[in-house]
Amino acid sequence: METTVRVLPDADGVRVIVCAGDFDLDSVAPLRSAADEAVTAPHLRRIVVDVSGLTFADSSVLNQLMRLLRTGRLVLAGPVPLQLARLLDVTGMAPLFTVAKDPEGARAL
Repeated sequence: METTVRVLPDADGVRVIVCAGDFDLDSVAPLRSAADEAVTAPHLRRIVVDVSGLTFADSSVLNQLMRLLRTGRLVLAGPVPLQLARLLDVTGMAPLFTVAKDPEGARAL
């Protein structure tokens, strides 16, 4: 599956980053770029990463999610794929993330 990252238009101080496909060290650059832009946007009150389309994620994705988490503005929009859920569980990071059932739910938090 092709790796894609789409940044939806900001609305009410919320930016949604939609990720789909397999993400690893070689393909994480678009997510890193979108995360960089979101982190430096002071007008954002929330950064939503839609992970429902992820088919694979390694520690490079986890690193980007942790960086966004440190801003205090991150919400993951699911459903969280089984492979990513396992990665978060194995690393002990799952309890740190706020997860909404979908992007609309994440925007409303």
